[in-house]
Amino acid sequence: MDEKQLIHKVLKGDTSAFGYFVDTYQDMAITIAYRVCGNRQDAEDIVQNAFVKAFHNLHTFRADSKFSTWFYRIVYNTAITETRNTVYNAEFVDYKQIDLDNSFSDWDTMSQVEDNERKAIVNEAMDKMPRDEGLLLTLYYLEDNSVKEIAQITGLTDVNVKVKMHRARKRFADILEQMMRHETS
Repeated sequence: MDEKQLIHKVLKGDTSAFGYFVDTYQDMAITIAYRVCGNRQDAEDIVQNAFVKAFHNLHTFRADSKFSTWFYRIVYNTAITETRNTVYNAEFVDYKQIDLDNSFSDWDTMSQVEDNERKAIVNEAMDKMPRDEGLLLTLYYLEDNSVKEIAQITGLTDVNVKVKMHRARKRFADILEQMMRHETS
């Protein structure tokens, strides 16, 4: 069943069908909220609020964009609003919750260690970046959103997204380079 059919079911009263959207978009929504507010617990609260808003406003969803774009815009706006009203403390967050026991076989321990190290390095570099740049990189590289979709989510223009993405990539590379130099010295 595709998302449009699930939306139709929810609008017809089958509220349990909304669970699909929670299961599908929760992890990335938390990542987006975290990139805006910088606190895991607050990000989870923001996402919960965003899901409630999405559920209550599902009738306003137009099928001319993807549900994820529409929903991530709600998450982004909710996070921005909440961030303006509260001071947050930053903490480390992994962009995906992965069940490592099921992701790797027992004989592939080295691959598991390398993967964990890569994720830790990427997360550490992302945490050193301005939150808006980290969010753009997350949306583009981890969620595979297009520039146009990112513009819809953030309210920026396409050109502004491209410029900020260019700066974010450069800053990310510079941060990684500094981290590697510091590690070898």
